[in-house]
Amino acid sequence: MFNGIIFHQGKIAKIIKRPKGINIFINSNLKINKKDIGISIACDGICLTLISLKKKLMEFYLSNETIRRSKFKFLKINDLINLELPLKYGQKISGHICQGHVDTTATIVNIKKIDKSFLFDFKINKKYKKNLIEKASISINGISLTISKVTEKGFQIWVIPHTIKLTNLSILKKNNLVNIEIDILSKYVRNHFYEKK
Repeated sequence: MFNGIIFHQGKIAKIIKRPKGINIFINSNLKINKKDIGISIACDGICLTLISLKKKLMEFYLSNETIRRSKFKFLKINDLINLELPLKYGQKISGHICQGHVDTTATIVNIKKIDKSFLFDFKINKKYKKNLIEKASISINGISLTISKVTEKGFQIWVIPHTIKLTNLSILKKNNLVNIEIDILSKYVRNHFYEKK
C-alpha cells in the first residue's frame, strides 16, 4: 500500500523481454538493501516486487497483464520512473490510499502553465471515465493528485511547482501516456451501487 507522495526517482537501465513478461532494471538512490528483497515498490504507480538488488540496481518482473494495462508496454532505456516505498505502520498519509494496481493509461491532451502551476488535460477510455469524480483523488504515474474537472473525454488536474520538481511530470509532453489508478473508494462505491440496482 502506498500514498502517492513521491520523493524518489530512478532510471530504466536494462529491459529483458520474456515470452510472457519482461524483467526491468531500475537504477536509483532508494535506501534499501538485500534484506528488502521481496518488498513491494511502486514504479510509476505500479506495485512491483523487488526480486534482486545489486548496488543501486533494482530488478522487477512484470507479467503481460501489468504490461497490457500500463504504459510500460512502451518502456525504454533511460526512462525516468517515479518510485515510492510501501507505507509503514504509523507513517503519515499525505496523499490517498494507493494500491499500486494500475487500471489503465491516459493520454495527455494539453498542458498549460498558469501562473506557477500547470493544468494537465487527459483523455481516458470511456470504460474508466465513468469512475471519475470531480475532486476525487487519482494516481497518475504513482502521484496522488486531485481531479479538478471531469471533461467530455477525460479529466483535468492542477499540479503545483513542488510536485513538478519531484516527479516525472516535469518531462511529460502532449500525447505522452501516463499510468492511471482510479481512487479505490470511487470504484468500490460505484460497483456497490450498481450491484444493488
